[in-house]
Amino acid sequence: MNAHVLPRLLESATPAPIAHPSFKVYTARDLDRIAPLRRLPKDLRFAMQVVSCVLPFRVNQYVIDELIDWDNVPDDPIFQLTFPQQGMLEERHFDLIADLIRGEADPALMQEAVARVRADLNPHPAGQMQLNIPTDEAGNRLFGIQHKYRETVLFFPSQGQTCHAYCTFCFRWAQFVGDKALRMASSESATLLGYLESHPEVTDLLITGGDPMVMKARHLAAYLEPLLAPEFEHIQTVRIGTKALSFWPHRFLGEPDADDLLRLFERLHRAGKHVALMAHFNHWRELETPAVRQAIARLQACGALIRCQGPLVAHINDDPEVWRRMWNTQVSLGLVPYYLFVERDTGARNYFEVPLVRAWEIYREAIQGVSGLARTARGPSMSALPGKVEIQGVTTVAGEPVFVLRFIQARNPDWVQRPFFARFDPDATWFDQLRPAFGADKFFFES
Repeated sequence: MNAHVLPRLLESATPAPIAHPSFKVYTARDLDRIAPLRRLPKDLRFAMQVVSCVLPFRVNQYVIDELIDWDNVPDDPIFQLTFPQQGMLEERHFDLIADLIRGEADPALMQEAVARVRADLNPHPAGQMQLNIPTDEAGNRLFGIQHKYRETVLFFPSQGQTCHAYCTFCFRWAQFVGDKALRMASSESATLLGYLESHPEVTDLLITGGDPMVMKARHLAAYLEPLLAPEFEHIQTVRIGTKALSFWPHRFLGEPDADDLLRLFERLHRAGKHVALMAHFNHWRELETPAVRQAIARLQACGALIRCQGPLVAHINDDPEVWRRMWNTQVSLGLVPYYLFVERDTGARNYFEVPLVRAWEIYREAIQGVSGLARTARGPSMSALPGKVEIQGVTTVAGEPVFVLRFIQARNPDWVQRPFFARFDPDATWFDQLRPAFGADKFFFES
């Protein structure tokens, strides 16, 4: 494809010009400046202040204006997705911070209390810090890189460790609270490239964060363009985990370097790399605006494939009709439904978690209402310590009710696709709450 083709494709992928607003963001310090919040009761606004002392809060004007139905607040799903809710903290934690705010506590005392609460929220689940960070030949840990599964390496670029807005249920919330001890990031492209070159078994690089789409195109290119060299031929797929299509689709439309970003994707695609945007969607409403539709078309015009994933969470999408409509909308736009996750055991899990049996029922009912093209969505999937565990169903074997499980991906590739069974527990919400069925002491992989 010559240099003149992409501009023509991008032009044809934008059927009608739309206004490109400036990016206006609000954090916890700006809650009083968000105009629609002034309509809400004082106690609800105070609860937001309390929770945002512990868990990160960030929202932008696009989300406020285009995605939230303010006539349906606080029940609106996108409001629940982006604004702090009192139930996100346990009552004892909420009361502790609330009392300190009311008493105008010394900042050092407040900071100490917030740190204690955060430590109780399991900031890095599934052994991320202990088991996923590889080492170099000298035994030095390579922070900013994770290598849990044989074929896939995750990289956390330091320039991408924030998002256009934060999800209230975020399982990487610890990246955004300003505590360096909890953060995973690297700015060393040489470290990443050296690791990839020495691991020919790796086929997929996942750039994650935060959100890599907050980065300037030139910074992202510094990490990705070297992969076009012959020594990285084994890297077949470049994945980019992002929620920009939902929270700031103008990143691909009117940003000063939007065309540079798309040309980077086009160069990778033209060189034979599979460019996959791992788009995070939680509700069909995020797919409805003119801006997101045009951003999708521009990305598709330069060869990127958009795969869609997100967790099933209470208050936002714990309804099979939401998933059915979302998956059908994705297929109609040329997107690929990819994963339905179980809310991870971190952060505000007590507010957002759904029992595993209910998650499976929602998935089953939703998948029954779509065609085969949308049944690419796998789940419910738990990204647990040993790997991605899928709930395949609930049944009875030899008179015992059980969960039927399998690994979609695992630390040991030999575990993948081996079915196993756990005792049925109607209250279980995460994998570590399950116990082996049929009187066994351990699951097969625990040996």
